[in-house]
Amino acid sequence: MNETRVTVWNEYRHEREDERYRSVYPDGIHGAIAEGLSAAGDLKVRTATLDEPENGLPEHVLMETDVLIWWGHKAHEEVSDETVNRVQARVLHGMGLLVLHSGHFSKIFKRLMGTSCNLIWRVADEVERIWVVAPSHPIAEGLDRYVELEREEMYGEFFDVPPPQEVVFLSWFPGGEVFRSGCCYTRGSGKIFYFRPGHESYPTFYNADVRKIMGNAVRWAAPVDGPPRVFGNQAPLSPL
Repeated sequence: MNETRVTVWNEYRHEREDERYRSVYPDGIHGAIAEGLSAAGDLKVRTATLDEPENGLPEHVLMETDVLIWWGHKAHEEVSDETVNRVQARVLHGMGLLVLHSGHFSKIFKRLMGTSCNLIWRVADEVERIWVVAPSHPIAEGLDRYVELEREEMYGEFFDVPPPQEVVFLSWFPGGEVFRSGCCYTRGSGKIFYFRPGHESYPTFYNADVRKIMGNAVRWAAPVDGPPRVFGNQAPLSPL
């Protein structure tokens, strides 16, 4: 079986510009995610960042990517429309996409969802309890009934996204909010998973359960070798 090729994309701005975040992620958020995925042994992982040529995602990189992981926050508008177009085209042709945390406001996620993708939020060092609400889903494999994170940023409903095809996780916060924190979509031939936690101030991407979820999600989103996509005028298969 061929290895699933994963590209972990990160703005890589917070960690370079502020020691508060660099102390949590000295190798960048992308480095922590890549480390966790690489440890599984069945994934071929590379990283890319915003300030690399073509935003780190030229055509040849995307063509060598089965699943793209996206973390962005403060520089969404600096991602070029050309990059968004390339990523969208690859998703429609079967590349998987995992959008993390504040990536809900990225150009690519809003493009694929067709909505504002807005929500409510609060940074107050709150416990996040991530309940598994689809226990038979492949992304939930190997988990207990819930995952508890000691400190995270709160996201709350209403989350302005289209109704997910399946909600795998629902988060609860001590302030009383809940949030659809694990949402599955299909666009064209590509599978998309939005996963809520991952604020830059907290060591969320070192958490063993979070890493398990992300590995499961990569395997779920990986392309399937199905029939080719065929469009346009076609001759009849049988004589008319």
